[in-house]
Amino acid sequence: MKGIRRLAQELNISIGTVSRALNGRADVSEDTRQRVLEAAATMGYVPNQAGRSLRQGSTNAIGFMIELGADTSGNNDNFFTGVFDGVQSVLTRHHLDLVVLPCPTDEDPSAYLQRMIGRRLVDGLIISATHRKDSRIDILSKARLPFVTLGRSMTSGDYPWLDLDFDGAARRAVDRLATAGHTRIAVAIPSNDINLGFIFLDGYKAALQRHGLPFDPALVLRVPSSEMGGYQLGHEILAMDNRPTAVILNYELLAIGLYRQFADVGMQIGRDLAVIGFRENPMSRFMSPRLTCFRLSLHDIGRALAEALLASMPAYAEAYPLGTVQRVWPLELVSGESDQG
Repeated sequence: MKGIRRLAQELNISIGTVSRALNGRADVSEDTRQRVLEAAATMGYVPNQAGRSLRQGSTNAIGFMIELGADTSGNNDNFFTGVFDGVQSVLTRHHLDLVVLPCPTDEDPSAYLQRMIGRRLVDGLIISATHRKDSRIDILSKARLPFVTLGRSMTSGDYPWLDLDFDGAARRAVDRLATAGHTRIAVAIPSNDINLGFIFLDGYKAALQRHGLPFDPALVLRVPSSEMGGYQLGHEILAMDNRPTAVILNYELLAIGLYRQFADVGMQIGRDLAVIGFRENPMSRFMSPRLTCFRLSLHDIGRALAEALLASMPAYAEAYPLGTVQRVWPLELVSGESDQG
């Protein structure tokens, strides 16, 4: 306490205010926080983080658990990089660190999560790739560790979540293709039981029904969420006796493999098959023909996730009076030429 006491005397404020400012607490004004941090730097004060964490029972860190599943390993995907950037931009306000917790492919996610909780590595957690029934949600609720999920789940409980509008994306894609005259529209969904696949498929079915188009299970193609999965998708479409004239993708990298497969056999996307991709990314902007897909800000999603999590943590709830956030994130359709055939 000697260092904190010296800071308090120098600034003529209470020891408690200095401590809260150093810990990034929300109940300290930004002006006071800056005064404390500048004085600490001038005086060469460095808090004993390990000792402080033990005394407070906190780590000043937020975890983000991702699963290194077989569907996505090796993908050149910037999705999480963009989300991490948004999360950290919020955590920095409170001098909190982001810790990425990658669950190995060969380990059960629930067992991995329980081990991380047991080690008390973080004060709160963001989990992704939610499943239809997700045991991780039950584990976190019982452990009373604040958390938010990137993705909805059928698992019961009053917990915060944020999800992309997969249902709306599927519906808008079918609307666009059906209006253009397509009657055999295929859809690609994940080969695992991640919940977004169920939501995407439900939106696809509802849109077909609205346009008076029959649902054909043969047009539901389950492939890994990867470039190789897109190549496999193209192979399966080309092998069909009664091929679809259009396909809707629910993962951004599928388009790359699909384009390559069609090019390998001398066929062209946009002419021989109409394609609507999922998320616009740097690669999709340079594809030819330009991919029709959906746009979203990964940075903004990350910020919303972090704020939803902090809203559920007593130390920060006053700064984020959001309640229990349960939000579907809208997507903007970006027109290209890939569905103009």
